[in-house]
This record gives sequence, structure tokens and C-alpha cells, in this order.
Amino acid sequence: MKQARFHRSARAELEQAVDYYERLRSGLGLDLQTEVEAAVRRIEQNPHGGAPYKSTRFRYRIVRRFPYIVFYRELEDAIWIVAVAHGKRRPDYWSRRRVP
Repeated sequence: MKQARFHRSARAELEQAVDYYERLRSGLGLDLQTEVEAAVRRIEQNPHGGAPYKSTRFRYRIVRRFPYIVFYRELEDAIWIVAVAHGKRRPDYWSRRRVP
């Protein structure tokens, strides 16, 4: 099983979203964190289970209970999480991020 690694910006997006939801209601941010971690585990267990994204080499998984999507790319030795993106804001903003 390949391990997931987060792009620095994807990690920051997740932290900002967790903080935002935690301010809305105590514990809600932690719920988001848990759901994103579950999505990442599903990606690690089955990298080809995510839907292909347009005509790119990226795939994605939708986060349960929250309007977020985890975009990733499978590499030879790891899975690169390129974005934890809100599903209704700024489509494709992350697509120019460098993948190792």
C-alpha cells in the first residue's frame, strides 16, 4: 500500500477548513479532519477507486458530510494529495501545483 503525502498547500487548505468549521461549532472541525483522513485512507487502499478528473492524470474522492474534494495523483512510490478543495469554489485553482 502506497502512503499518501500532502502538498504543502493542500495541508494548509485542510488546516484552514478545520479551523473554519471549528469556529462554527466546537467539534465540527475535528469531524472534517476525520472525514478527510478517512477519504485519504480509502485512496491509499485503492488509488484507482477515485474518479478520473477531466482529461488529467489526477483523480479525486469526495469527502463525506462536507463539501470538500481530495484531489490526488498516484506516483510510483506514493500518492500525492495535491488539494483539499471546496467543491463549490474556484474550480481547478490547484491544477498548476507541482507534483514531484
